[in-house]
Amino acid sequence: MTISVRSMFLEVDDHEAALAFYRDALGFEVRLDVAMEDARWLTVGPPSQPEFGIVLTTVGVGRPPEDAQALRELLAKGSLSGLLLSTDDLDATFETVRASGAEVIQEPMDMPYGPRECEFRDPAGNSVRFSQPPKE
Repeated sequence: MTISVRSMFLEVDDHEAALAFYRDALGFEVRLDVAMEDARWLTVGPPSQPEFGIVLTTVGVGRPPEDAQALRELLAKGSLSGLLLSTDDLDATFETVRASGAEVIQEPMDMPYGPRECEFRDPAGNSVRFSQPPKE
């Protein structure tokens, strides 16, 4: 039996801003863009991983109103999940993402557990962390 990761989901409150970040700043491909009555599912992913997609969903969609409101509040605080992405040139990635206007959470630094990492928030407030493996 083989199990692999196909998709992951992030809540967003502005799909156009998310698209500008993930497509334009990170260079991800748009794989699927589905608009529904009160929701949108926008799937993006790195060109090097065509089998993997990040689904950017309308925050709170399909949930009871009080849960949706709670998620919107957590998203606004930057308290929901995020991504850890790998890069082969952390400093160049940092400069590219910073130039997009993304909020910097952590500048590039060597981590005590090995990799070099930095962190941003996407336009919705989700954490997007970049990691470069240690040089051998």
